[in-house]
Amino acid sequence: MKTLLVTGSCGLIGSEVVAYFDEQGWQVVGVDNNMRRDFFGELGDTSWNKHRLLATCRAYRHVDLDIRDRAGVLALLEAVKPDLIVHTAAQPSHDLAASRPFDDFDVNAVGTMNLLEATRRHAPEAVFVHLSTNKVYGDRPNTIPLVELPTRWEYADPAYANGIPETMSIDQSQHSLFGASKVAADVMVQEYGRYFGMKTCCLRGGCLTGPNHSGVQLHGFLSYLVRCNLEQREYTIFGYLGKQVRDNIHSYDVARCIDFFYANPQPGAVFNLGGGRANSISILEAFDAVSQLTGIPMRYRYVDQPRKGDHICYISDLSHMRRQLPGWDITRSLSNIFDELVASWRERLKQ
Repeated sequence: MKTLLVTGSCGLIGSEVVAYFDEQGWQVVGVDNNMRRDFFGELGDTSWNKHRLLATCRAYRHVDLDIRDRAGVLALLEAVKPDLIVHTAAQPSHDLAASRPFDDFDVNAVGTMNLLEATRRHAPEAVFVHLSTNKVYGDRPNTIPLVELPTRWEYADPAYANGIPETMSIDQSQHSLFGASKVAADVMVQEYGRYFGMKTCCLRGGCLTGPNHSGVQLHGFLSYLVRCNLEQREYTIFGYLGKQVRDNIHSYDVARCIDFFYANPQPGAVFNLGGGRANSISILEAFDAVSQLTGIPMRYRYVDQPRKGDHICYISDLSHMRRQLPGWDITRSLSNIFDELVASWRERLKQ
């Protein structure tokens, strides 16, 4: 039986990966210490997801471990010796990183380093997949000429008709402290692949979403937006007239991508991973989409100050991914994603 180790196993992507590989007959070890509750308070608590996984998975074992604990990480990898490591644990918020910079860097950069070195020592043949972020590009995507449309910003340069490719520079731009800590992790994952010949991969995610997301204001765009609508809570738009665009990918399609990479691994791989143009949407467009589903008008306020390093328009170019991982593609449309988010939050808010 093959063994998978997932960090951040109670988060959105981690829990999806656990369920996906458990269903395929893998033995799954999940690492999560519910740091999201510490970061985001009660709304960020992921213990409900831990209980769901323990109740529904066939071969899941949970380990309460902080990835900053180097000795603990080394001991775990020595004991488990997994075939596949999927590293999703992170401090994921722009804003929180500025107020807690040491925690941000220690979790995102040092925690990743702990896992890489433990893998090199105790499971060097394992495939190592790191959930990176499009924030490694900093605000460089904002240098692309844009055109303002009634409900969104759009690329004016036809070279970006398919979105942002992996060849975009990550240098000499403003990232936010979160983006910078993720750059450190991203580059180290690549280096362990190239220098040591390990099978490593960075997935530079756009907006990753799905029904098991504990969406909060500082993290989880669509999930939090849907929750605000259903609770008739005020949503805050930060700058860009609410026309900023994100491409959204369902967590299931992320798990499928990891499966495809496991079957076709390579050292130091980098992929932009989002929903692509078909799954792109602006905040204003998302307000309209969720209101049409729920019948509840969206309550919001506008702050004419964007978050530092935030993207005006970001769409992932999936061309490289489709070439390198033939057979993989988006299976969940934006309408599927909205339907699932609304249904999930309606159920969760009953409890």
